[in-house]
Amino acid sequence: MTITVLIADDQAMVRAGFAAILDAQDDIEVVGQAADGAEAVEAARRLRPDLVLMDVRMPTMNGIDATRELVHPSRGEPHRPLVLVLTTFDADDYVHDALNAGASGFLLKDALPEDLVQAVRVVAAGDALLAPRVTKRLLERFAAQRPANSRHVLALADLTDREREILVLIGRGRSNGEIAAELYIAEQTVKTHVSRIFSKLGLRDRVHAVILAFDAGLVEPAP
Repeated sequence: MTITVLIADDQAMVRAGFAAILDAQDDIEVVGQAADGAEAVEAARRLRPDLVLMDVRMPTMNGIDATRELVHPSRGEPHRPLVLVLTTFDADDYVHDALNAGASGFLLKDALPEDLVQAVRVVAAGDALLAPRVTKRLLERFAAQRPANSRHVLALADLTDREREILVLIGRGRSNGEIAAELYIAEQTVKTHVSRIFSKLGLRDRVHAVILAFDAGLVEPAP
């Protein structure tokens, strides 16, 4: 199954380089390019890509606002592509804002070409991805700066005890395999629980599950 990608970056040579890397893969097709966030939103609605590779700092509309508009459209737009943010900046504010806007991945532009290809495949498969330097400390830092989100706390009431337990482990960075081993249950059972958690809480992927776990106070920031 081919993964269709739209590339949004204000530098033409950067777009061309990314396109060359991705188009060389048998399972990835670049269907369009955009020079700013506004163009990215328009092109995504017209071309309906599976994934948008989004730069952060662009003119007219930045990548954060464009991501928010694509993932949470202000009008009745049915197509909501996944967004992989790719930038030269790994500042905490950018990461947190991108994830809160709905991005499913964050990768730095100094990543190797094979890392870019793998990131597109991981995010397109429905998993979340953060650059190696963008660790859980970022989420912990922001969780420590604000009180628990009451909306998230109320949403947790819909979870079973087992689902809440699994959400806590997701918040601690555990993979499905690690959760299965810790709780002595099958990995497929974990996947089923994770799917139900995402459905009940309206989550897109694991990154946003981690954010919610910290926001709701289920996981304490590291000292």
